[in-house]
Amino acid sequence: MQIGIIGTGNIGGTLGRRWAAAGHAVYFGARDPQQAEVQALVAELGPRAQAGSIAAAVAASSVVLLAVPGAATVAVAAQVPDWGGRILIDATNGAPPAGYASLGQAVAAAAHGARVVKAFNTAGYNIYANPHFGDYAADLFLCGDDGEARATVAQLAQELGLDPLDVGDLGQARLLEAVAFLWIRQAMQGGHGREIAFKLLRR
Repeated sequence: MQIGIIGTGNIGGTLGRRWAAAGHAVYFGARDPQQAEVQALVAELGPRAQAGSIAAAVAASSVVLLAVPGAATVAVAAQVPDWGGRILIDATNGAPPAGYASLGQAVAAAAHGARVVKAFNTAGYNIYANPHFGDYAADLFLCGDDGEARATVAQLAQELGLDPLDVGDLGQARLLEAVAFLWIRQAMQGGHGREIAFKLLRR
């Protein structure tokens, strides 16, 4: 699968590395593809990776991960006039614009023609690099209005060793974003550190 990744920070870089290692081709979309850190990431990943403009990364990919700072999320999604039915994984967190219950819903409104799935936003990049906690794997919460898109994202999560947990339509993005802030609170101020993740236990 060709996966576009908009954002080469901790989340985008980590998931790009792991998906490339799993056999996918990754295309990093950046404002400045020639930036040293972007080129270093492409060189690290070898022939499975390339970098170009955001438009080029989207055009070349069937699935695109959006992993940019929350304040820039909606504007970046809106840069593409027509997403053409592509799956857009919204991995961002931040305050939603006025009139929206979640950032995920605002992204869906801005990304015309995209099938938006909120996912990879409820833990730190270190958890996506290694989701294993002994006999358990961290859960990957996801939601979206398109069932096929959710299933594709769930498969991509499973390939990384995560346990996908589908929580329903995109209206649930507000809950996932709240979980993200809870993770941040516990990791940064709760004394637990970053090596924590959420798990739904069943019996």
